Amino acid sequence: MSAFSQGTFSISGKVRDNGGVLPGAGVYLSGYKIATVVDNNGNFSLPNLKPGSYDLLVQMVGYLPFSKSVIISDQSVQVDLLLKENTFQLNEVTIRADPNRAKYIKQFTEYFIGITPNSKQCKILNPQVLNVDFDVTKSLLTVKTTEFLIVENKALGYRLKYMLDYFEYNSRTHIIYFSGHPFFEELKASAAKKKKYVEARETAYYGSSQHFFRSLYENKSKEEGFLINKIIKTPNPNRYPEEVINDMLVKIKTLPEKTGVRKVAGKIDGGLLEFWTKQKEMPRFIDKFSRADVNPDTLVHDYNNNLRWINYTDALCVQYTKEKESLAYSNTGFWIFRPLDVPENEISVINLSQGPVRFYANGGVYDARSMLYEGYWAYEKIGDMVPMDYIPIGKK
Repeated sequence: MSAFSQGTFSISGKVRDNGGVLPGAGVYLSGYKIATVVDNNGNFSLPNLKPGSYDLLVQMVGYLPFSKSVIISDQSVQVDLLLKENTFQLNEVTIRADPNRAKYIKQFTEYFIGITPNSKQCKILNPQVLNVDFDVTKSLLTVKTTEFLIVENKALGYRLKYMLDYFEYNSRTHIIYFSGHPFFEELKASAAKKKKYVEARETAYYGSSQHFFRSLYENKSKEEGFLINKIIKTPNPNRYPEEVINDMLVKIKTLPEKTGVRKVAGKIDGGLLEFWTKQKEMPRFIDKFSRADVNPDTLVHDYNNNLRWINYTDALCVQYTKEKESLAYSNTGFWIFRPLDVPENEISVINLSQGPVRFYANGGVYDARSMLYEGYWAYEKIGDMVPMDYIPIGKK
């Protein structure tokens, strides 16, 4: 993810393994459509890059995908990239065949690519490379791969090579974490279809989290159509403290010892178990919509020449006033409650797990795992993503 500046520089270097150079390896910039191929001497060069932080991706058949973070400040950068052979064999999946694999792959697809109209036109071309595991004790679905995941997006006209760092879905908390490095390729299409792609990309970009953070960096969030309020979280007065709930559930589920000559087993009190289970399921906090606008000037601070940061208490409520919520979105579980007099604008909530959160001029977030999205930005995922250097038609 790069930041905008006056000068341009390059990232160059060699790609090799323990035996020597690796001509023919593909070198990509994560989040962009910028790529090159290693020459016969093992060299590569990516020119015309602006100062900022980048993730280099390298792909070569027979080798593990490789990524390296590179920071350009005021001069070009040279790197030496060492690849390792891919000794992992996919027959391990066959040995440990999981009858629930199809169900878990379906869940992964919905939580990773999304369920939006654009997402429904996406397809994972190589699901066989995914290694899926579900931990029953933690209710945790994890997905990993040692190869690039290939996703074809026929709504936006992209073919993504995605290096998945991690994917986690907790079915108890319904929290999804995933991170990775996407590379964008244009799908071949007729002029008429390309026009449709352009229109779909415009719609996908405007109102997105990338658009929001880019407008924050430029101090144009209001001008771009974003209103910022707070969601104040107060403890739920109808819910017992967490430690009391957990203690009672443990006591109820711990059966009394068997006693007497006939060794009659103790029984769990079903009524008590149901009560404390419902207590556990109740929300810990009640959200209250604050009417006071958050001034971007007081929210955003300079970190360095290429980064700015935000930090706050409670949660940010971001309305995009130039688009209304779609019917497809309203029928999902991502919908955010709002007061009756608040317009049906697209609303997203940013919960901060730890701050500050740093971000670049192009809308890329440096501390992405420090935030949890609710609402529209939780609804939109990989299927609605455009490259980090995407520029809307009206700003070209």
